[in-house]
Amino acid sequence: MTKPRQPVEQGFGPVPITTNAPRRARRPMLAAAGAALAIVGALGAYAMVNQAGDRVPVLALAHAVPKGQALTAQDLTVAQVAPDPALAPVPSGDASQVLGKTATTDLAQGSLLTRGSVASGPDVTAGKAVVGVLAKPGQVPAGMLEPGSAVQVVQTPAQGDSKAPTAPLTILASVVSVGAADANGNSVVDLAVNPADSAQLAVWAAQGQAAITLQSGSAG
Repeated sequence: MTKPRQPVEQGFGPVPITTNAPRRARRPMLAAAGAALAIVGALGAYAMVNQAGDRVPVLALAHAVPKGQALTAQDLTVAQVAPDPALAPVPSGDASQVLGKTATTDLAQGSLLTRGSVASGPDVTAGKAVVGVLAKPGQVPAGMLEPGSAVQVVQTPAQGDSKAPTAPLTILASVVSVGAADANGNSVVDLAVNPADSAQLAVWAAQGQAAITLQSGSAG
């Protein structure tokens, strides 16, 4: 006789056991790539920390300095940078070697000062009065004026006056600095003139009646 089968309660049946269960495939390439990235990141962090400890004090611009303006102590500040031969900034200990020199180009605030940023030049302001002239395009030689340039300021007709004088008045001057041109091409040119001519030049400048011409043989 055979015994009747006993019903198997749901959830309590025998669990089949197999030795052929699928194993998770390993990915050695991904593991190696992850390890390499971790090493590169660690080296980069180490380099940054190590480089930060090797910073040196150099001179930078505390605020913008226009081309041709002489540097003063108030124009300079000290910045800490990593040594880089490609930059060649002026060490902070050499500040006395650049003070009083004129900017060879417009120097932006926060930029590092290099030896080529400044140059020695004659003090054209000694015994002179300095007058700022707002020069519009066509009233000044484009890109030819530099600090120390000898120029002649010519009185131009007033606005709306079509009759030009047969013998316009002129004033001799020397360029102190040339400001950066604005969106309309206008730039401020600081001129050193004899004190006796400063009032007349200031009037011409205020009325927009000043044109600047470069003297023959002048550097520029």
